[in-house]
Amino acid sequence: QVTLVESGGGLVQPGGSLRLSCTAYGFSATFHTMEWYRQAPGKQRDEVARITDDGHPYYAADSVKGRFTISRDNAKNTVYLQMDSLKPEDTAVYYCKGAWNSYIYWGQGTQVTVRP
Repeated sequence: QVTLVESGGGLVQPGGSLRLSCTAYGFSATFHTMEWYRQAPGKQRDEVARITDDGHPYYAADSVKGRFTISRDNAKNTVYLQMDSLKPEDTAVYYCKGAWNSYIYWGQGTQVTVRP
């Protein structure tokens, strides 16, 4: 059974940083694409960033460009999201997603709260 486990969320002040991690367990191949999504209260789940298996990043949300950095370690089956200069509007549950052929896997989410 494939499981994605996120970690690294928490409470941080505006301007602070957090580094999220998402590790895939029970999966011996390499995800073609790994992505981060976020869902704020009362809003839909939106893509934040994705990264291909050869390390090319794409940032779907203009609001995070220049502040967030996605990376991955294929040997560890882990994707990271470095979040700097955090703002209150970044507050959300952050989810990772892995895609391999026609299979899609989601993590359970990790809460990020940005407030003074």
